[in-house]
Parts: sequence; C-alpha cells; structure tokens
Amino acid sequence: MQPHDFWQTIHPPGSPDTAGPFAGFFPAQLSDGSQLALPIRPLADGEHALASLIINQASFDVQDALAASLAPRLANFRPEVIVGLPTLGLTLAAAVARTLGHTRYVPLGTSRKFWYDETLSVPLSSITTPEQKKRLYVDPRMLPLIQGKRVALVDDVISSGASIIAALSLMQSLDVEPVVIGAAMLQSERWHERLDAFGTGWRPRVVGAFATPLLRKAGDGTWESDASVD
Repeated sequence: MQPHDFWQTIHPPGSPDTAGPFAGFFPAQLSDGSQLALPIRPLADGEHALASLIINQASFDVQDALAASLAPRLANFRPEVIVGLPTLGLTLAAAVARTLGHTRYVPLGTSRKFWYDETLSVPLSSITTPEQKKRLYVDPRMLPLIQGKRVALVDDVISSGASIIAALSLMQSLDVEPVVIGAAMLQSERWHERLDAFGTGWRPRVVGAFATPLLRKAGDGTWESDASVD
C-alpha cells in the first residue's frame, strides 16, 4: 500500500490473515469482522512497533464506520453528552455524537482563548508529540453542558493513557465523573497501568471500536504480536 492509501477503505472480513506475522500493515478488525489496514510504526528501540491511526486523514467512510462501531458501546452507558479530546479525538467525538442522535458535543482544547480560566485546565502530553508542553482546557461556557450530566469522554486513540488521564483529571476538578471512555483504537495495553493507578474502577469503562497489540520484530522485515510485553 502507498502511504496515502492507509485509512481509506473498510475491507470485508477475512481479507488478510489477522494471525500474523505482518509486513507493511496491520489488519485491525472491527466487531463485525470487517478490517482496516493500519501502517506499522517502529518504536525507538527498533524491536517493537505499533499500528497507527490518524483519523483526520481517514476517508469519511472510514470515519463513519468507526463512529458507527463505537457509538453502540457508548450507548450502553447512557451518556447525555459527548466530550471530545483534542486534537484528533474531536473528529471522532463529533461523528459519534451525531450517530447517537445528539445535537452537539463539547470539545476540549489546547488553545487558550482570552476568556478561558487557567484554573479550568490541566497539563497535557501526548505519545505523538511528547516534547510539546501543552494544557488541556474546557471553555467556561460549556460547564452547564457537562456538570451534573452523564459524560462520555472520546479520543481517537488510547495508547500511553496520558491524554485520558489529563481529561479525567480535568473532569475531576469540575466534579464530573465520566460514565464511559471511548476511542476508535485501543493501542496495545500500555495504558492499563496508568489508568489503574488513577483509579481501579476505570478500566471496565473503556470501550473501543477495535484494539491493536504491541508488535515485536519477527525477522525478514515482519512483525508479530508481542503478547508477553502487552
């Protein structure tokens, strides 16, 4: 596949073998068995890799399919409002909110508007931009939409767990306890420890459209699931 071909097509069930080893892409499987080809990104150690999703580069058909897959999982928790995490989570959150029949959603942000209150923010880091010093903000005008409501937090990918912990910390400062956390992709299980440290009751409330494993170099340019490290 060419680099610009990724994230453009939902493939029928059983297209490539999901057992591995994998060369060039990882076939993520949705609940209905359909598949999405994801590029494999080697990590700094050269021995491990992750499957990658950049949802705002995905076709509208793929975005709609991921929202349609995630929305019923969130609906089980009866959310009254969808809160989206920046930046890429906003694309998914808006689509999920529409799929659930909501008329709007609440976007969190990293850009401080002049009317924002610094006390309504927390530090934020990301696995894709670890060097950037950012803060996660909620627009003060949005507080009546989330306080006292059943909130669903939505991000594009949960990987290290840092972004979700920041969002949970922000919600906690507002006396809001989300009922569910949703993502298009649960990327490996590295986020488990960090989320468990925040609170033991959170992991059962995390749902995803699909999950991908940590990959390990298998030789001859291929990769396989590293269950022992996951």
